[in-house]
Amino acid sequence: MTQASPELDRLIAGYRRFRESGWTPKLERWRELREGQEPQVMIIACSDSRVDPAQIFDVDPGEIFVVRNVAAMVPPFETNPGHHGVSAALEFAVQVLKVKEVVVMGHGMCGGCKAALTQSLKGTEPGEGGFVADWISLLDDAREDVVSHFGTEGHEAERAMEQAGVRASLANLRTFPCVRRKEASGELKLRGAFFAISDGVLHVLDEPSGAFAPVN
Repeated sequence: MTQASPELDRLIAGYRRFRESGWTPKLERWRELREGQEPQVMIIACSDSRVDPAQIFDVDPGEIFVVRNVAAMVPPFETNPGHHGVSAALEFAVQVLKVKEVVVMGHGMCGGCKAALTQSLKGTEPGEGGFVADWISLLDDAREDVVSHFGTEGHEAERAMEQAGVRASLANLRTFPCVRRKEASGELKLRGAFFAISDGVLHVLDEPSGAFAPVN
């Protein structure tokens, strides 16, 4: 028998609320989803517990295909041996589900971006921070520009790093042949977004100018 804990109890209580307000009133929708999924949007977001895309965008089940990882990163297209989780999810969303948009959503107070900025985990061993350090090294090039303008400390530098991460992931998305081809044909759009935890405001990237503007 599963041993009870306060954490598990909270999850079970949430599940019961879901059954009452999220499952039963939407049985028709769940029956549709039993036959398959057809999300139109893929969202790549951070694993941070404060930035759940389904909650922020207030969507129903089946509306968005979500990948979450440290700092909402997309690695560049590679064919070397390894386990390419983000690449596999992207390939599935674009080629199989045929989503129409891919949104990379960064966020404020991101621990992964802050570690990339300060290099606080550099040189650590796997299991002690090394896995994170290796992952956020994807931001090294973007970091150089941020540091040259804002240094490595303070809110302004951290916000610049967080938003630079979104731009870096968008650039890496375009290294995937299927993404590049579908964007060129108009079948796929790429978007950048940023959610500020401090005030709950969503910002959307205007790529030509490189600026993030708040959504009214």
